[in-house]
Amino acid sequence: MSRLVTLLGATGSIGRSTRAVVAENPERLKIDVVVGGRDAAALARVAVETGARFAALADQAGGAALAEALAGTGIKCGAGRSAVLDAAAMPSDIVVSAISGAAGLEATFAALVAGRVIALANKESLVCAGAAVMARAHQVGARILPLDSEHNALFQVLGAEPIASVSKMTLTASGGPFRTWPAERIAAATPEQALAHPNYAMGAKITIDSASMMNKGLELIEARFLFGVEADQLDVLVHPQQIVHGLVTFRDGSVSAGMAVPDMRIAAAHCLGVDGRLDAPASRFLDLAMTAPLSFERPDLVRFPALRLALAALAASGAAPAILNAANEIAVEAFLAGRIGFPGIPALVEATCEALASGLAAPEDIAGALAVDHEARNHARLLLSQGRFAVT
Repeated sequence: MSRLVTLLGATGSIGRSTRAVVAENPERLKIDVVVGGRDAAALARVAVETGARFAALADQAGGAALAEALAGTGIKCGAGRSAVLDAAAMPSDIVVSAISGAAGLEATFAALVAGRVIALANKESLVCAGAAVMARAHQVGARILPLDSEHNALFQVLGAEPIASVSKMTLTASGGPFRTWPAERIAAATPEQALAHPNYAMGAKITIDSASMMNKGLELIEARFLFGVEADQLDVLVHPQQIVHGLVTFRDGSVSAGMAVPDMRIAAAHCLGVDGRLDAPASRFLDLAMTAPLSFERPDLVRFPALRLALAALAASGAAPAILNAANEIAVEAFLAGRIGFPGIPALVEATCEALASGLAAPEDIAGALAVDHEARNHARLLLSQGRFAVT
């Protein structure tokens, strides 16, 4: 009997990877519920292609378009916040949580049901409310598996080893499109240049985060909650080939690496294959003899100040990670809209963090995390309206 899959973020890049893995394993997996953001037509196509029984669109205004697109298919649908939360809670075996940004937080929490596997690709769920999400998962008996390639590599490398055996966990970063650029050239970067990731085809927001290296900082915060390690046990190495996705250094000095070709379908297959690994086509197998030499370097916190800010939020803990994430989402939106230049992203984030970090308490639950997120977004928007970070 096939395992039923709920796919939150069905039309995004993780959604595409998940659908590909499910299509390769129809005897073991079946997508039953799909959730999208604003594109009603795209979500309807996914629902029909996968044979889902229910489709939910986060954008309430797109509900009529979704219903019209699915008319006559027998697929039920809904739109708006309540429809998304209902979809997340519907019976299933595996929930792939891949809604981008803090918008995925409530849906991830709603999906935490006894006996269920959560394949987590929404890092903001742990960045904004890591303690609450992990505590809820433990309380109800849900299992969280990391779908991000770096965290998935660490998870597989760790295996049955107790976390007490770990000295350090290292996430790797591609370095993004600006890895070799001088600071002056990075400062003048356009959205088109920032969206040109060297290894992955991803959504706009996460691609910009990769270019600024904020994405790697958010992943460090996520790893702290996911694995229960301290901030000083987490590290980043820039590895442009993206063959080694994570390394674990154990107390005895041995180091184990999680390696794979840079393809999100590999991490998706690991999470979906909870009852035994899934077969992959030969094109997804790593041939080390055919790869370029592997290189590693320390990240440059001067040219990539967003990573420096994330490291500071990781060390500060409390409300700082949620503030950082919210301000960054506003800053990335402003950059893509041409309202600020690329250096304006970390500048706006830093100004927001400095203004709010000491005045907001650490969120104890989802409501608290959403309140911090709301206040940080409003403050970042206020700073933007003052024109302090406008393109000159």
